[in-house]
Amino acid sequence: MANDIILTGDRPTGRLHLGHYVGSLKRRVELQESGEYDQINILIADDQALTDNADNPGKIRDNIINVVLDYLSAGIDPEKTTICVQSALPALHALTFYYLNLVTTARLSRNPTVKSEIQMRGFANEGLPTGFFTYPVSQAADITAFNATVVPVGEDQLPMIEQTREIVEKFNKTYGETLVLPKAVIPENEIQRRLPGVDGKAKMSKSLGNCIYLSDTPKTVKKQVNGKMFTDSTHLRIEDPGHTEGNVVFAYLDAFCRDDYFAEYLPDYANLEEMKEHYRRGGLGDGTCKKFLINVLEETLRPIRAERAKWEADIASVYDILLEGTSKAKEITNETLGRVRKAMRIDYFEDRSIIGEWEKLLKEAKQ
Repeated sequence: MANDIILTGDRPTGRLHLGHYVGSLKRRVELQESGEYDQINILIADDQALTDNADNPGKIRDNIINVVLDYLSAGIDPEKTTICVQSALPALHALTFYYLNLVTTARLSRNPTVKSEIQMRGFANEGLPTGFFTYPVSQAADITAFNATVVPVGEDQLPMIEQTREIVEKFNKTYGETLVLPKAVIPENEIQRRLPGVDGKAKMSKSLGNCIYLSDTPKTVKKQVNGKMFTDSTHLRIEDPGHTEGNVVFAYLDAFCRDDYFAEYLPDYANLEEMKEHYRRGGLGDGTCKKFLINVLEETLRPIRAERAKWEADIASVYDILLEGTSKAKEITNETLGRVRKAMRIDYFEDRSIIGEWEKLLKEAKQ
């Protein structure tokens, strides 16, 4: 078993957006290139996506290719990172079932992430799918099946990792040391932890129409920035002092801007702090700020679009990457399932020693 293993992933309910990029995808590429990990696994969590999309499985099927293309175009290297599909790994289903016996409904009800997601999706108690309610257990199965030691997550997902750790500790206490205890790694700065939607809402959401997707055209990016990004309601005239805190444009500049962009696109300033200082004292217009942001976003998205176009022209290779990664993941997760079943003493057919155990049991019963 490798010493340092990462598991991360996404639900394939749509294309990935800038929130995914700054919150997890960019960091995954950095971790991949660090050389510090024995294994890096990215799981396309289609089973979990079905927990609130069971009436529309086609949506999940169609978006698997979009998610994989987003991975590859952003720099995920299939030679260094295993990309796999959750539903094609039977061990995950079995582990979920076993772990469900170690968690109470009361404990699941207290999970802050579950409560938040239930509220966000508008599920009434009587209309809550059981699969959705128990998806923290499925996530624990994913993490432990890959023997993950590190799970990069957003801050809102920390309760899920806490629940996984509880399941691991209970399993190991009940059946003996078997499962690896994972730890969470969250983005280093606040804006990476939760990039707001272009409308300033706390989270990007397809249903709210407040996303900029990695595959969006320059025209769409410009439209989202100019049409939906509100800046500072007190900054009515250019000469008025402005606020950068809580200002969506500057939130995005905090996430994506680099000092070297100023020389080409806004040479009046050497860095973002100089720009912010001018905005705060007045004299810098919102239109100028938005125009600069559009150029900054294009610096990020242009190479991603170009790489995506290459992969879109060779979908057969994308399919083969996914097939190979899932086959590799199946071996890893089946090995974990074997250890779990052995620890639980339900590996009945691994060898014939159980015959002797049963014979002894029957003999003792007759005495």
